[in-house]
Amino acid sequence: MKSKLLSILIILFISNTLFAQNGIVQGKILDKTTNEPLAFANIIVYGTTIGATSDIDGNFSISGLQPGFIKLQASFVGYLTGFSADIQVTNAKKVYVELLLEPSATQLEAVTIKVSPFKKTNEAPVSLQKIGLAEIENNPGSNRDISIVIQSFPGVASTPSFRNDIIVRGGGPSENVFYLDDIEIPTINHFSTQGASGGAVGIINSDLLREVNFYTGSFPSNRSNALSSVFELTQIEGNKDKPKFRFAVGATEMSLTADGPVGDKSSYILSVRRSYLQFLFAALELPFLPTFTDYQFKWETHINKKNEFKIISLGALDEFALNKGIKSPNEQQEYILSYIPTNEQWNYTIGGVYKHFSEHGFQTFVLSRNMLNNVAYKYPENNENLPKMFDYKSQEIENKFRFENNYYRGNFKLNYSLNSEYVKYNNRTMQQVYQGGQVVDINYQTDMDLIRYGASVQLSKLFFKDKLSLSFGVRTDANNFSKSMQNLLDQISPRFSASYDLSPKLSVNASIGRYYKLPSYPAMGFKDSNGALINKQNEIKYIGSDQIVGGVEFSYSENSLISFEIFNKNYFDYPVSVADSISLATKGADFGVVGNEAITSNGKGHAYGFEILNRTRIANKLNIIIAYTFVRSEFKDKNDKYIATNWDNRNILNLTCTYNFKNNWSAGAKWRYAGGLPYTPYNMELSSQKDAWDTQGQAFLDLNQINSQRLNAFNQLDIRVDKKFFFKKWSLMLYLDIQNLFNFQADQPDYVVREKDANGNYLLTDNGTRYVLKSIPSSSGTVLPTIGLMFEF
Repeated sequence: MKSKLLSILIILFISNTLFAQNGIVQGKILDKTTNEPLAFANIIVYGTTIGATSDIDGNFSISGLQPGFIKLQASFVGYLTGFSADIQVTNAKKVYVELLLEPSATQLEAVTIKVSPFKKTNEAPVSLQKIGLAEIENNPGSNRDISIVIQSFPGVASTPSFRNDIIVRGGGPSENVFYLDDIEIPTINHFSTQGASGGAVGIINSDLLREVNFYTGSFPSNRSNALSSVFELTQIEGNKDKPKFRFAVGATEMSLTADGPVGDKSSYILSVRRSYLQFLFAALELPFLPTFTDYQFKWETHINKKNEFKIISLGALDEFALNKGIKSPNEQQEYILSYIPTNEQWNYTIGGVYKHFSEHGFQTFVLSRNMLNNVAYKYPENNENLPKMFDYKSQEIENKFRFENNYYRGNFKLNYSLNSEYVKYNNRTMQQVYQGGQVVDINYQTDMDLIRYGASVQLSKLFFKDKLSLSFGVRTDANNFSKSMQNLLDQISPRFSASYDLSPKLSVNASIGRYYKLPSYPAMGFKDSNGALINKQNEIKYIGSDQIVGGVEFSYSENSLISFEIFNKNYFDYPVSVADSISLATKGADFGVVGNEAITSNGKGHAYGFEILNRTRIANKLNIIIAYTFVRSEFKDKNDKYIATNWDNRNILNLTCTYNFKNNWSAGAKWRYAGGLPYTPYNMELSSQKDAWDTQGQAFLDLNQINSQRLNAFNQLDIRVDKKFFFKKWSLMLYLDIQNLFNFQADQPDYVVREKDANGNYLLTDNGTRYVLKSIPSSSGTVLPTIGLMFEF
């Protein structure tokens, strides 16, 4: 038996060595503005002397490549040197990539102009991180989930919970927007919080990603509705050579990805994933059983060199059931089962993108539709023989059209856009709440139509031999929901950015702007007991934020940079709950719905701080990210005093390092430190009242002590080890990804539960009107190992 095992290992090693340099990359070099092919351009594998020259049609091919992640560098006379996104080379397929080179404002006869791989855009010289496939695939502890990968970068909070809340520069999880190949998608997480961006696990399959542009400020004017971040996710091209497949099995899910050609001009990519978390959670006797299924699809065709069209689609089905089969639940399990609802969600996005290239630019037409269906319900004590204490059904449907025109002329760039949306929002809510010392029944139905519209323009220009970059933009948005939001002039959103190169390695950068975001649909569609859209009567407004960012960036080598940025965000017209006078800026980090209540638009707040980033990338070898953020996030309370929000970490430090060893081994580690978050203690007097407790199945917060307490700091270490085997026509990757290997989190708020007598009945006092309550410690973080394999052929 031992000899057979040894023989298998020897065959694997020999095969891996024999076929270790059979990777092929093919592609095309194109003019970014006209889409015309560039003949006789020079292409090399970045950091090496391996390369090729494009032919008369701009095509190139580089063979004999060692499997792994590479980046291509392309140069051509009179053009800025261009860099591809990360490319994963294997023996199982030929990789196809298109490189778009931007004409230089200074037409040179015999010199190419080189730019850094970290180069940012004229519109966003600050607060933009380009995240490549290598950083996504190998990020320790993330299981290739982009919502967790971004926690390695500055400004992003790291929370010690089973959630993917995206908290950027002290802003709430509802302040982010996402674009997948130019199509806006409402969420990137399964089991999402309606009205926010958080969830349990990511929807996006990283197998299909090429690169992510992650903005934490200085948002381009053609991207609307963002206050904290913008994600631009770009997918890979389908294989132009032949169909290929990738099968992956991990600790929580399995997936199948296929891509290939469709005729001579088209290609496709399709991914389907299915989780089996419910079996793992049942084995661990966790009180909830989540299951998800998702798909991701892209079809692209190059009609001719001046016209191209693609269809993008993304969808998910999420089921969140209660684990009622636990034989002898402990107090914590009973507590969670007593209040958490059953939840069923599904969502999809589908759209088409048509791009036409002209002599000095290109026009983009985007037509898309997305829909969210959210159902949640709860029976008292999970007894289905009793009437439901909570029953929620909601649908959000958006039909969107956007037109953009990009015009280039020398060192001048103009972008303008027009957009419109037709929205349908449906809501059926039945719920009991405890307000004003009594139980209040909320029962309403909303069927709302809405038209949204907006426009933008942005001009960018280079001066002083391209040392100075200036960009000015403005956008405006409105809708027909109410008079307070229908005038485009009330939401004028100007922005300005500037960058100056003090030397080839050192630059100073700044950005200032005003940004607006629409309140959530649950807030807009909420009705009072008389059936009136109360928030329409309250004349709620767009949420506004004035932001300023300044910083310096020093590229101390071709592969490394260090940057320092200082930021300040002032919020105005933020939604505030009528019931408890709490700003919605501190809500959204839990499962459920945000904004499904009466609100007013009189909230004010601010977030400010600074960030330090050191980033080193040596192609196919080493990746280091060191990011420190100091941030304060505060909103005014009902007494007009600033109090910390739920996202006020103060100090966040992330150290991430991955290294590729010989024989296709790689390893990485990520250490995260986050200052303790504030929290609100419980109101034990109110919570003990039986009528009050029974409306929500858990204790009430003391609203007179909002975020008056603070947890201790949180530390976490994640590690990842990968081993890849490459053969002539297929490849295999084995990996071990361990999240929370060492956790030094000091504490979490205690749970408040009801005491029981010897017969298992809840203890009551005051003639049966009050529960007897007690506190129990919450569980700390646990080690979450992910062991998996990926098979590609």
